[in-house]
This record gives sequence, structure tokens and C-alpha cells, in this order.
Amino acid sequence: MHVNNPLSTITVPVPFHDVRAEHVAPAIEALIARSQARLDAIGAAPRTYEATLGALDLATSELDFAMGVAGHLEAIDGTPEMRAAYSEVLPKVSAFGSKIMLSEPLYRALCELSATDAAKRLDGARARFLAKTLADFRRNGAELDEEGKARLAEIDVALSERTLKFAQNVVDATAAFELVVDDVARLAGLPEGALSAAKKSAEEKGKQGFRLTLQAPSYGPVMTFAEDRALRETMYRANVTRASSGEWDNRPIIRDVLALRREKANLLGFAHFADLATDDRMARSGKAALDFVTMLKGKLEAAFARENEELARFARDNGQAEPLEPWDVAFWAEKQRRALYSFDEETLRPYHPLDRLLRGLFEVATSLYGVRIERDTSAPVWHEDATAWSVHDESGKRLGCFYLDLFPRETKRDGAWMGGVVDRLPGTAEERENVAVIVANVTPPQGPGQPALLNHREVETLFHEFGHMMHHLLSEVPIRSMAGTRVVSDFVELPSMIMENWTWERDALDRFARHVDTGEPIPAEVKDRMLRARTYRAANALMRQLGFSTVDLLLHTDYDEAKDGDVMTFARDVFAKFSPTPLPADYAMLAAFSHLFGSAYGYAAGYYSYQWSEVLEADAFGRFREAGILSRAVGDAFRSTILARGDTEDPAVLYRAFLGRDPDVAALLTRLGVAA
Repeated sequence: MHVNNPLSTITVPVPFHDVRAEHVAPAIEALIARSQARLDAIGAAPRTYEATLGALDLATSELDFAMGVAGHLEAIDGTPEMRAAYSEVLPKVSAFGSKIMLSEPLYRALCELSATDAAKRLDGARARFLAKTLADFRRNGAELDEEGKARLAEIDVALSERTLKFAQNVVDATAAFELVVDDVARLAGLPEGALSAAKKSAEEKGKQGFRLTLQAPSYGPVMTFAEDRALRETMYRANVTRASSGEWDNRPIIRDVLALRREKANLLGFAHFADLATDDRMARSGKAALDFVTMLKGKLEAAFARENEELARFARDNGQAEPLEPWDVAFWAEKQRRALYSFDEETLRPYHPLDRLLRGLFEVATSLYGVRIERDTSAPVWHEDATAWSVHDESGKRLGCFYLDLFPRETKRDGAWMGGVVDRLPGTAEERENVAVIVANVTPPQGPGQPALLNHREVETLFHEFGHMMHHLLSEVPIRSMAGTRVVSDFVELPSMIMENWTWERDALDRFARHVDTGEPIPAEVKDRMLRARTYRAANALMRQLGFSTVDLLLHTDYDEAKDGDVMTFARDVFAKFSPTPLPADYAMLAAFSHLFGSAYGYAAGYYSYQWSEVLEADAFGRFREAGILSRAVGDAFRSTILARGDTEDPAVLYRAFLGRDPDVAALLTRLGVAA
């Protein structure tokens, strides 16, 4: 590895701007060797916490950092060179990770440590870390015979390769689609901002007219506002068949991934992959997770049916003779919402200029947690769209920094996410500062010098990812494997989803929702209509999410191609039970479902976590509402019991420490307006 390789060591500020594709392979190869030497030393070390479990916690820290930076750059600027470099090293790192968990000397060292008197005297966090690590080793094959270990390692490598290709196919299939409209009359109904963006997109490609794409800021307005029904159908069909044919066909990858996950679970003694995935989560089993989403579906069915009957009747009464199709739902729902609440979501865009939104978001964080957030112009970034921000506590101590990269690009994955890059590990020899990235694809500025104006859903997205980021930045955990967001997946969405509530509260709205020209807050009567409209078609919104979760769990529990047939048909038939309209025969949303198939495990058998966490956060937010939504006392309690604690305690215990009791689903149903 070259001495000046920016991936060779953990560095803050992170040298994102210096990393090139040619740095990746030599850095990863050298860091694998360095990590292996540390792991080898553990086998011969004294059976103390520091020499075994503590050393294991830090053994791969530089390797994980390098892979995190390279993976981030592959996701946000997937040049052919960076893709190739990352694709080359990912199987090697996956194989190395499997090898760690299959190492007999390491497992023996941990077992021998656990039998010592010193281990029995470990404090709560360290004792939990030891117990969980031993369980992780067993769950990942440490007790298999040599043949089983070899096959397990092969499976992990294959999964890393196939799922990376899945994610890249989604990016390429999304970028490949465009629809250039010459006649502006076909775009009747679109907001002025969407028209301007489409015109700008065409000009950037050297074309005349208006260019529509499957990127969310283009696709969403068409489906919601375009009067041309045929145009909506064309866009819809392109979206739900992405990556399901041709050179980016993900269908065979899905079949391979499901088979590999099933084989891994069976090899490890689990009935199916969902049981393996949920073994250490709050749900504890695939059946419990499926029972949970089925329970929620049952509570929503009456409201779901009522909402859909009302929308169909509204469309008929307003001139659509044909039955509603999937490409009609968002269009007529927006019209019905306007009719019911005199509320047009597009009227909020001028009140959500991005710069003011960020200032208000940071003010909310200051009120709740006492942190100060400032622009960090000294930290280098990877693209002109990206910005860096520092986070300080009340004493002025710098806790860390985070980066924002918020606008779509053709080489960038769609969606939104937060990624932890560096861990602070306070009180240890490794103490640095926390570093994170927030990536999204919100509506960009319409031209040079113009502000980015967001819709409310995009505002919610930024608050959501900011909640994840605060979970990472405010961690006080000195154990890397348990720090920040390294908690079970059906708990990790609590800090992010609870932040969305502040986008619906008057006191918070007045802090960040200010008109781009006048600086005035949203008028009271508009706010009233907006808040009344919050529960509009709420049963449909949650039912859609439950459909994703049900498909996920069924694919990872009961699905068998020999018994159930083609996976795309099977998934479509399940999705149909959660859809307000019949789905077309070629519906293939599964082929672009990156949550399930865009990484080796990701949210596989875990998509239910979003609804699980929604139950948690709806109930937990009640404490903020009772005390005042900007209550510093409640914010401090949430910070100390949830955000700061990582995985150092059972999440159910942490939740009870904050709320004083177990969660109740009634809070969510009441908020959605569907309580019986």
C-alpha cells in the first residue's frame, strides 16, 4: 500500500476528495493483512477483556473505515472505475468477515474468557458485549464442522457479489430511462417548479422540450399532478418494471439471493432466513414479526377499504369513467385532498427553502439536546453539492461532524440514507470524533443562484435521516461494536422516525418553515389545513408499508419456487392484497427493492422494523407532547437513555427507561385517525 494512500488510516477530516479508484484495492489488501495479524495475536493473548474482546472490537477498525469510505463513494458517484474497484474488493472483505466468525482460535479465546472469574465481574455493557459476541459467533457458524464453515464462507461471498450487482443494476436501469416531451400541453397540471426542472434536465442533455426521469423529484410530480393519464401510465409502468428485463435484469439475482439466504439459515440450524435474521432482534422470530404486521393489517382493513371506496367515488364524480388504475391513485388523491382540506402540498414549497430548513432543523436539535451545529468549510468534500457541518456540545467541545449530499445525480443511488464513518469511542485510546454522512435525492435548485425548494415529504426525509445521524453523533459508548446506530434493526428506526414528528408541530414549523422571499411563517390557516390533512389516507400509507414487510417476510419464510412458482408473480400477488387498485400483470417492483436485495443482508427479513419502530416512536413522542415538544428535559432524557446508549442494554429496557412502560400500538392508530 502506498504511503500516501488516503484509505490507509482513519483520518479526520475524512479525505473523501483524495480517494481514487486506484487507492481501493491496495488499501484493502494491506488492511486485511493488518487486521488478520491483530486477530492472530488474540489467540495467543492472555484471557483478559482488553487482550481478547477489547482487541477484537478494534481489530478491523481501519478496514471498516476504508470500506465505508469506498462504499460511500461508489454509492454517490458510481463511476465505472470506482464501481470496478469496489466490486473487486467487496468479495475479499466479505470472505474475510466470514473467516473471523468461523475462526476456531478466536472462538476458543472468547469461550475461555467467558469462563474466567474476571468475565463474571464485567460491568453491564461489557458483559452484554461478551454474551452477544459469543452468540454472534455461534449464529455465524463458529460451531460448524470444517465443511460447513467452508460453504458458509462461500455463501457470504456470493451474497456480497450478487447484491452489489443488484444495487448497480437499479442505478443503471433508473438512469437509462428518460421520456422527452415536446408538447408542453401534455404536462398540464404539473407545478411550475417541476416544469422548470424538466426543461433544465432536457437542456443539460442537449435536447429540446421537457425531460422526465424516474428520479423522485421528476417522477413524483408527474404521478401526482399530470392531467395526461397516458403519460402517468407510461411513467408508472417504467418505474414498476425497472431492472426486470434486459441487461439490468435483477430477477435471476433475486432467485439466487433467496436461495443463498435460505441455505445459510438451514446450515446454521434455523428453519428459514427470517428466524436467523430476527434471532437477536426485539421480534425474536420470523413468526412474531409476521404476526405483528398481520395484526396491524387487521386493524387497518376497515379504514383502508373506506378510504379506497371514497377515492373511487370521488374520481367517478369528477369525470373518470374508468375504474381507478395504479397510475390514477396519487393524481386523484391529491385532488381529493385539495377538495377536502383546501390544501395543496405544492403551496408549501416556498416555505421550505433548504438553507432555512437546515437552520431550523439545527435549532430544534439545539433546543432538545443542547448541541451547536455550524458549517465546517475546512472539511473537504467529494462533490460541489456536498457540505460539511460540525457538532459541538454546550461547553464548546467538538463531538464530530457530518456531511450532506442531497441532490440527485445519474451516478448516484436513489433514496436517502445515513452512514456512520468514524466512531468517537469516548474515554478510550481510540477517541477521535464521530463522523457521518447524510445522503438524499431531494428537489434541486432550478438554476444558478436559486434556492432548493422542498416539498413536505422531502422535509420529513431530512428530519428522518438527521435523527439517525444524531443517534451516531451523540453516542457515548466506548465499545465500537455497540456504539451509535449499531443496535438491532427493529430499534434503530426509533431515533429517526421520532424526528419526523417535529415536521408536524406548530412550534417547530415556525422555526424552519419560512417563506423564501418574505421570511414569514406558514399562515395559520394553511397550517391548520396541513395538520388536518396529515391523516388523509393514512391507512393506505401504512398499508403500503405493511405490504413491503409482508412480501419480505413471506419470501424469507414460506416461499419456495417449487411450490409457489415464479418469485415475481408470487410477490405481485402478495402486494396486490395491500394495493388500493389491481396491479398490472408485469408489476415487478421487487426487481428494484434495494432494501431487501441491495446488500448481502440489509433489511432482508427486517423491513417490518419500520412499522415496529413506528409503534415505538408514536408512543414515545407522547412524552414530548406532554412536556412541550421542545422540552430540554425530555430531550436530555431521550439523549441519555436512547441516543447515547447504543446497544449497551436490551432495547426494551432502554425504551422503558425513557417512557416508563412498554409501548402501546394505540398511540399510532390514534395519530393516524384509524383507532377503533
